[in-house]
Amino acid sequence: MMKLNMTHVLSLIAVAGAVAMAGCGKNSEAPGIGERTGAALDKAADKTAEAAQTTAETVKDVAGQAVEKTGAVLERAGDAVEKTGSGMQK
Repeated sequence: MMKLNMTHVLSLIAVAGAVAMAGCGKNSEAPGIGERTGAALDKAADKTAEAAQTTAETVKDVAGQAVEKTGAVLERAGDAVEKTGSGMQK
C-alpha cells in the first residue's frame, strides 16, 4: 500500500515538473504588458523632454527680443531726456 502511494506521489511530482518546465521554456516573441507599458512611458518621457527643450528655446528667443526692444526704448528715452536737458540749459 505504501508503495502505491509513493508511486502516485512521484508521478504527480514528475507531471508537475514537466508542466513547470514547459511553462518556463515558453519563448514568446510578443512583449508582455509590462514591457509595453515601460516602452510607452519611455516614449512619453522622451516627448515631454523634447517639448520642454523646444519651449525653453522659444522662451529664450522671446526674452532676448524683449531685452533688445527694452534697450531700444530706454535709449530713445535717454536721448529725449538729454535733448530736454540741453534745451533747459539754453
